[in-house]
Amino acid sequence: MGLNNTPTGERLHIGFFGLRNVGKSSLVNAITNQELSVVSGVKGTTTDPVKKSMELLPLGPVVIIDTPGFDDEGELGQKRVDKTKSILRNCDIAILVTEAQRELNNIEEKLVSIFKERNIPFIIVKNKSDLESKKFENKDNIVYTSASLKIGIEELKNKIGNLTNHNKQEIHYVADLIKEKDIVVLVTPIDSAAPKGRMIMPQQLAIRDIIDSGAIAIVTKETELEETLNTMKKQIALVITDSQVFEYVNKVVPKEIPLTSFSILMARYKGFLDTAIKGAKKIDDLKENSKILISEGCTHHRQCDDIGTVKLPNWLKKYTNLKKLEFEWTSGMGFPDDLSKFDLVIHCGGCMLNQNEMKYRMQEAIDQHVSFTNYGVAIAYMKGILDRSIKIISY
Repeated sequence: MGLNNTPTGERLHIGFFGLRNVGKSSLVNAITNQELSVVSGVKGTTTDPVKKSMELLPLGPVVIIDTPGFDDEGELGQKRVDKTKSILRNCDIAILVTEAQRELNNIEEKLVSIFKERNIPFIIVKNKSDLESKKFENKDNIVYTSASLKIGIEELKNKIGNLTNHNKQEIHYVADLIKEKDIVVLVTPIDSAAPKGRMIMPQQLAIRDIIDSGAIAIVTKETELEETLNTMKKQIALVITDSQVFEYVNKVVPKEIPLTSFSILMARYKGFLDTAIKGAKKIDDLKENSKILISEGCTHHRQCDDIGTVKLPNWLKKYTNLKKLEFEWTSGMGFPDDLSKFDLVIHCGGCMLNQNEMKYRMQEAIDQHVSFTNYGVAIAYMKGILDRSIKIISY
């Protein structure tokens, strides 16, 4: 996608961590060249994570996150520390801000341990270097800065850029499944939950990926799909549909034309398709009073025919022929730590969450021996079309 239109979930997430009053907010302001965070000499000025989506040269589209001090105190302080820990779930790069005059203390060493445990690339920034008379030399993953004098800022940005390039993996949404000049039909029913006049993120990702590949994207509603197929003179390479009309589209699209869904492609894109397929098959093991968590990564006004709260529960009850299934719902960042009471987690595609957050949620389920799938994979399985919808995908 164009840099200015890159969705938050697809941007590089850079988190700034450390103790109170080491200059995290000042450093964030120096790097972004704007007053993103409030700065003062009082400990604990930053009380909640501050996020800013922006273009940061030479990195491109990023989300900068300034966090409260990891040494905050009291009951409220502990809640702030817990919030800071949750930010680590979706960080691509962690910046530990400390002071040039001293070695890391126990709390800072704990942060480094968390970075390593979660495989988060990190840089240690020794800030306030201007308060020392001796000259400091950057080495390995350590950078000396003075946020107040804007010393070492470009060096830090270059180190972040080097980490980014070193860890960058090219991930395609659909481009690797098609070739130049292919015709791809996208079936996009008007979703009542989507803001008026806008398409949902997976549809945007597909269109962008297709046209960047030199292929041809044709977008239609399910009500015009049959006419669209009948009028196409060239063989269609692929049909991608919204999961909510999967069953209907499966009947309309000839068997020789590959068919999949936005949600299945999103599971592959976010790195949990294998897990989602295994999780969907566990629907067969549900019993009376089984507990199911249905989780969405974003928040929106739920409609009367909402897929998460209405359609999915009805499809599950019909498929399992069970009189009673127990459901709970979460949205946004409210994903529970304790999943042990659930038999199954059905997540949305996670288009508004980055890959790190989705993998964290998946791993939490796996570690607690709870099956994990997503909307589209579960729907395809219950409708008997999962095998067809993953046939085009090599994984």
